[in-house]
Amino acid sequence: MKKTISVAPMMDCTDKHEIFFLSLISKNVKLYTEMIVANAIIRGNRDKLLSFKKISNPVALQLGGSNPSELAEACKISENYGYQEINLNLGCPSKKVQKNKFGACLMSEPDLVAKCISAMTKATHLPITIKTRIGYNDVENFNFLKSFIQTTKDAGSKKFIIHARKALLKKLSPKENLNIPPLKYDFVYKLKDWFKNDEIIINGGVKTTNEIKNHLERVDGVMIGRAIYHSPYFLAEIEKEIFKNKNIPTRTEVMEKLIPYIQEQTEKGTQLNHIMRHTVGLFHGQNGSKIWKQYLSKNMCIRDADLQKVNHLMDQVRKTNPVSLER
Repeated sequence: MKKTISVAPMMDCTDKHEIFFLSLISKNVKLYTEMIVANAIIRGNRDKLLSFKKISNPVALQLGGSNPSELAEACKISENYGYQEINLNLGCPSKKVQKNKFGACLMSEPDLVAKCISAMTKATHLPITIKTRIGYNDVENFNFLKSFIQTTKDAGSKKFIIHARKALLKKLSPKENLNIPPLKYDFVYKLKDWFKNDEIIINGGVKTTNEIKNHLERVDGVMIGRAIYHSPYFLAEIEKEIFKNKNIPTRTEVMEKLIPYIQEQTEKGTQLNHIMRHTVGLFHGQNGSKIWKQYLSKNMCIRDADLQKVNHLMDQVRKTNPVSLER
């Protein structure tokens, strides 16, 4: 089974612009959209929600919902937009998501989850997968997790992405749920030992390529979230160390390649800051990174598509004199 590295679905982060931006750094990682609610796809602007510029990276759509028929219809609508996988969110702990009966709260209703997955599987030719936690509230034991994964597998899930923390649904905010519940990687390792022939992906707290290498000795893939969003050029190190890719673009080259996309999108009415906000951390740890962030803060909210102003951004990139990874 091929080992995979992927970027986690993150609300208000991994939109279509972030996906394209990250594809300029890494050609080998799998990219996930932020969660899109099934009912929004059915009733809203489908093209606006689902379309993205085609790239060589595999892209997966993450759906939120708990109504089997709505999820099935959303899958049918989405399957021709170029996604290679549809993932059901069973891990988000936010109160808003709970109120709408999405995310981690569904771990308490495995039979409903099974109905959702079964309906989704029947509605599309795309593989249906799940992203979940190791437990919720006071429920944190391996037998529960094993049973939950078996239920989703029997219903048709083809892959299991496990955030190695439980979700405290009543006591903590979403941000606190990313840090306070302790990571228990052994739960995920044990899960792989039990489901030897199934694809188990580990998620949570991964910050270095050495950690990635260690996890890949025990599971089938590693999913990384915040470490990449806050420092996207971490993907270049992953390309070099994990995929042995020597043809790595510099940070400046990444931005040069982004310019045509900026022109294309702003001509369609996209506000510049909707794209450029994802680049704030590109020069993280480099000389000039502070200048870059300050310049973006002052200038990326321009609302017109004046090419001269866009080019001013690139002038600032060049002035940062970034240091790239060795090729």
